[in-house]
Amino acid sequence: MAHDDQQQDAGSPAKGLFLGEFRDSRLFPFPRISESERETLSLVLESVDRFMAGKEAVFREQDENGEQPAAYVDELKALGLFSLIVPQEHEGLGLSNSAYSRVLQQTSRYDASTSLTIGAHSSIGMKALLLFGTDEQKSRYLSKLASGEIIAAFCLTESGSGSDAASVKTYATKNDDGSFSLTGEKIWITNGGTAGFFTVFAKTESAAGKMTAFIVERDWKGVSSGPKEDKMGIRASCTTTVRFDNVRIPPECVLGEEGKGFKVAMAVLNNGRTGLGGGCVGAMKRLIEHSVAQATQRKQFGRSISEFQLIQEKIALMTTLCFASESVVAFVGSLIDAGVEDFSVEAAISKVFVSEALWVVADEALQIAGGNGFMKEYPYERVVRDCRINRIFEGTNEILRLYVGLSGMKDAGDALKDVARGIGGIFNDPIKGFGLLTGYATRKLSQVTPIGKGSFWRVAPQVKAEAAWLEKGAARLAQAVEATLKKHGKGIIGEQLVTKRIADSSIDLFVGMCVLARVSSLITERGGDECQDEVAIARVFTQFARTRVGNALKGLVQNSDKDTVRLAASICRKGGYGWDVL
Repeated sequence: MAHDDQQQDAGSPAKGLFLGEFRDSRLFPFPRISESERETLSLVLESVDRFMAGKEAVFREQDENGEQPAAYVDELKALGLFSLIVPQEHEGLGLSNSAYSRVLQQTSRYDASTSLTIGAHSSIGMKALLLFGTDEQKSRYLSKLASGEIIAAFCLTESGSGSDAASVKTYATKNDDGSFSLTGEKIWITNGGTAGFFTVFAKTESAAGKMTAFIVERDWKGVSSGPKEDKMGIRASCTTTVRFDNVRIPPECVLGEEGKGFKVAMAVLNNGRTGLGGGCVGAMKRLIEHSVAQATQRKQFGRSISEFQLIQEKIALMTTLCFASESVVAFVGSLIDAGVEDFSVEAAISKVFVSEALWVVADEALQIAGGNGFMKEYPYERVVRDCRINRIFEGTNEILRLYVGLSGMKDAGDALKDVARGIGGIFNDPIKGFGLLTGYATRKLSQVTPIGKGSFWRVAPQVKAEAAWLEKGAARLAQAVEATLKKHGKGIIGEQLVTKRIADSSIDLFVGMCVLARVSSLITERGGDECQDEVAIARVFTQFARTRVGNALKGLVQNSDKDTVRLAASICRKGGYGWDVL
């Protein structure tokens, strides 16, 4: 049978699911770290292990004190951990996105705060410079950023505009000489107290747009940072406010185009998600190791608790979620490294799925540990505190769900002739808190694979049954999207509970694609007899996803949304819970 790979690969794989279509050519064979990088990456990982292993007491002390000593950060610099993504011509290691994510995975096996210090510097702090900087800007800053002589921070969030990035109050007034005067305050800035290089987003008056990205140096007059925040988790990383009081910014420190700051911010966040994802995967792997040791060594009723099915269920779920998370993070990293332009939905899906998977794994690991898990001398309670932030920063999971759902429905709406008529312009309005959904290439109707066509045909025979469910699930999603758009029309923008169900279904289906493609590639390499565990993972994940997708799509028809909205509105009017048994 002949297959048109070029058509299969024409566009975002995740968005294709909204049309019941599989754009899967990039998934087979499943992407891996390139041979050219493996030696360098292995050396970096070995260095991380030598440096961080055995420091559990150190990390616990840093957590309690809420601080990483300067000497510790200097050791991170000496290891080259601030140079990971800086190009070699600027004295960095020049790692790909995938390899960088793998390093963050390794550091996160030991300490989330360390990963955050490194990640905020590389994933977002200087990413705009790498993506949009001029040659002169790169020459001026990158070698210093690589050595850690200056640390980078990303300044977007403000009080009152956390998820609503488009409503920042910090402003930059253009002066007669072309410079800008910057005034405002950013909050919750990772590396805020230690950074010497800030990527700052501010309102500007420009015909091209209302926000501009700037390079700001700490040494400039008017730049200051507040005291360290006292946080629930990731306590050792340095989080502060950063204040700008009439700071003069020379015209050569505009990042990208004037007025195009929102585009810069979204590109940075999308590119940075695999760092966060890698960190989550590393934490999951370490938690699984702890849980296996606990389950096999602890005895109850004369037996190892690893023999009890309720404990086995937890370990199997934790393993499956980790494998699925690693798969989706690896695939998104490969899209970025390949220069694919339209990967924002895949990046958002990876952030939502992986951050929530870690939360489940951390909770189950603590449960397996029993009372020990609640004690500070063990690592579980710190990991639970540390990982809670992942569902909040770099785009809350609620905002990202709306982004995934509405972005996918936009493409489907463009493709469906009988739906597109009358609703074509509604997606040009910004999602509250995330921004415009424009910028995606609208595909011509004649190029679209019809609903239900295009199968996930490359999977190994051992997981054909799981692939068959995936195909049915994608077809059901496409039908649900069509019915949803017909029902709500322009009103879909306000139907967040509906959009959430559509997004949740697409998230599990897309992750399922990654899992089955990875398992199939492993079977091709090693043979089916050597991949029984991987096949088990594929089956466990498929059952997990089938239940969730089924519930989400059923909820589009049968739900209590009206009562939910009414009840919440009533409780808000009353100011709280109004019942008592007295």
